[in-house]
Amino acid sequence: MKFVSAIIKPFKLDEVREALSAIGVQGVTVTEVKGFGRQKGHTELYRGAEYVVDFLPKVKLEIAIKDDLLEQVIEAIEKAANTGKIGDGKVFVFDLEQVIRIRTGETGADAL
Repeated sequence: MKFVSAIIKPFKLDEVREALSAIGVQGVTVTEVKGFGRQKGHTELYRGAEYVVDFLPKVKLEIAIKDDLLEQVIEAIEKAANTGKIGDGKVFVFDLEQVIRIRTGETGADAL
């Protein structure tokens, strides 16, 4: 089993969710987060005053999947979240040792 964590631009969330649903992903956890990478924020003008926005709004997706779906999930996220501009995000993949469905007590791949 794998745990995929992806950081994407907020306006791409619906496209990524639809792409994941199309390949059979049944559950995704979404969190609104802030961060910066190479772009290191930007300067904005508000009521005549300049201020620096250090952390940019992003969306974090967390997905637990069976091993055989991994390449499809990565490809779906890459295609749907890509704008071709800086700050499109990143995908992280971790090994997932154990999953337990609290309601039924199912474990492993059955709990996904």
